[in-house]
Amino acid sequence: MKVFTSVEQWRTFRSALNTGSVGFVPTMGALHPGHLSLLDASLQNNELSVVSLFVNPGQFNDRDDLETYPKDPLDDLALLEENGADVVFMPDAAQIYADDYRFRVTEGEFSRQLCGASRPGHFDGVLTVVMRLLNLVLPRNAYFGEKDYQQLQLIRGMTEAFFMDINIVACPTVREPDGLAMSSRNRRLDAGQRQRAAYLYATLKQCRSALQAEQTLTKQGFDVDYVRDVGRRRFAAARLGNTRLIDNVEI
Repeated sequence: MKVFTSVEQWRTFRSALNTGSVGFVPTMGALHPGHLSLLDASLQNNELSVVSLFVNPGQFNDRDDLETYPKDPLDDLALLEENGADVVFMPDAAQIYADDYRFRVTEGEFSRQLCGASRPGHFDGVLTVVMRLLNLVLPRNAYFGEKDYQQLQLIRGMTEAFFMDINIVACPTVREPDGLAMSSRNRRLDAGQRQRAAYLYATLKQCRSALQAEQTLTKQGFDVDYVRDVGRRRFAAARLGNTRLIDNVEI
């Protein structure tokens, strides 16, 4: 497994590649089986699989959330090597944002709903960093989980709008046995919160309406940000203590 921390060294390596399909899994580290399922999909369908580890400051509207976001680079590298990643790209923010974030990608409609309504600027940061990473890695296929379904749709829309010849591959949400969607933030839940967190998925699945789901989650002790039905999908975000959980289900 090759590891690159320098943008210039990576670009030199990338320009010399004489391989067919390159798969890309962008992550913010703190890896779990959900991330590894994306890597596995890439390994099955590409000659070379690249994983990025980059905690993107541009998508955090809450500085405390950025500071407390879990970071385990050594554990992440060991997991990636064990699971067959070919290349790991882990630049720092000074390289990715050499322009001091003066140039950014903004979507003016869907990004302002759901998570975007309560996290101003969040999706500007997501789309901007994904655009930059895609332009550096130049993959044929890029893999994203359906847990972050709003993000997935926005990234897919961005690549289509800018005529980027990249296939955005959606991978199913990986869940714990009790239904909780796997997330790096789950490790911040205490034992009681972790037990209660499983009600999020169950409630979204079982309730007849978004309003009923919101009321039920509130009774179960969640601080609900939103529950909304958009098209054939129900989206939700809610807090347990200081930990913000998101999920979505088909309806």
